[in-house]
Amino acid sequence: MLKILINAYACSPGMGSEPGMAWNWCVNLAKFCELHVITEGEFKGNIESTMQFLPQAKNMHFYYSPIPENVRRMCWNQGNWGFYKYYKDWQWKTYRIAKNICGEKKIDILHQLNMIGFREPGYLWRVSRELKIPFVWGPIGGLKQFPMAYAIGGSLKMKVFLRLKNFLNVWQLKNDSRVDAAIRQASLLISSIPDSYNAIKKYKRKESVIIPETGTFVQEDFVNETNRFTKDSFTILWVGKFDFRKRLDLAIAIVSQIKNSCPQIILKIYGTGNQNQIDEVKSLAQQMDAESIIQWMGNCPNEQVTGDMRSADIFLFTSVNEDTSTVVLEAIGNHLPVLCFDTCGMAHVINDEVGIKIPLTNPQQSVKDFAEKIKNLYHHREVLERMSQNCRKRAEELSWENKAKQMVELYEKVVQQKSNERC
Repeated sequence: MLKILINAYACSPGMGSEPGMAWNWCVNLAKFCELHVITEGEFKGNIESTMQFLPQAKNMHFYYSPIPENVRRMCWNQGNWGFYKYYKDWQWKTYRIAKNICGEKKIDILHQLNMIGFREPGYLWRVSRELKIPFVWGPIGGLKQFPMAYAIGGSLKMKVFLRLKNFLNVWQLKNDSRVDAAIRQASLLISSIPDSYNAIKKYKRKESVIIPETGTFVQEDFVNETNRFTKDSFTILWVGKFDFRKRLDLAIAIVSQIKNSCPQIILKIYGTGNQNQIDEVKSLAQQMDAESIIQWMGNCPNEQVTGDMRSADIFLFTSVNEDTSTVVLEAIGNHLPVLCFDTCGMAHVINDEVGIKIPLTNPQQSVKDFAEKIKNLYHHREVLERMSQNCRKRAEELSWENKAKQMVELYEKVVQQKSNERC
């Protein structure tokens, strides 16, 4: 059994985002490997209480490196760039812990797992160089470019920020010395989405393997009630934060455009934002005379959201700037067809069997394109029923366990390659 040392800053059971991503990778990899996981200490209680009930717990060894509470708050405050200084310090401590572990255990692979953003590659690459242990980095994210045609409607401050971020993404990938060292040292690079693959290929001339950072949970006892597509009403689900890149305004414009030709449509909106964001989208719904067909659900337990996914007709995902959204995979796992943009993680996850992708053009054209597709599906429910039935196969392909098996095969190839080099 391979021994893998994993750097996972944020790792916790029962959560989404980065903590849940790392936990689900680890708990599934541990079915096939022995893991030594270095993580921050915030979720130690969650990890240790859950480990008591895991059959593979014997293959999971955690090493905690906690940070001060004020730094944790900076981490949770997305967009606080000051966190990176403390995060870099944490990675240096992780380097020392990793060297100690490697001195006591025969580690086969060093794996920089998360956080997935490319800006902070940690220092496992340095351990790899010093101790001649193969280094794997990924899934690597954060390399997508915001499509500036969709900055229309944003403030001047927002437009400047998006242009600056696009520029910095490329500049840092090309010029950051530690990013460059990590990429050059890696025996294997994993890209989270095609954008990451293309950027690494273009600017670093290195190959990578695309594996989305998040996965689906396949429910063996799931009963897909496809007769929901025969009812008169037509429910469109939208889930997310009300931030600019999610483009909730497009969803409101879409249903406003089709409300007369598609009677009995309902747009259920799960999620919320700050008060200004809430006021803006509700004002837009008023202006577009769409209030009567919108249900504002707010923040609700995940069980309620996934329950609605099982009875809705289509999942409308209007974000233009994501890596791989967990909520899209939840829709597939709950057999709900997806309508989204043909970009970022959605482009890789959604295929013609389970959904429809709209090309990036501009907001006005996109509203027309989305509206046309929904009108067609409204009058051809059998297409939705077929897509829903196909979701099971796609969910299995994208499942956490299948990803873990994929990763283990790649680990074995890396170890074999290293062995051949020594011969």
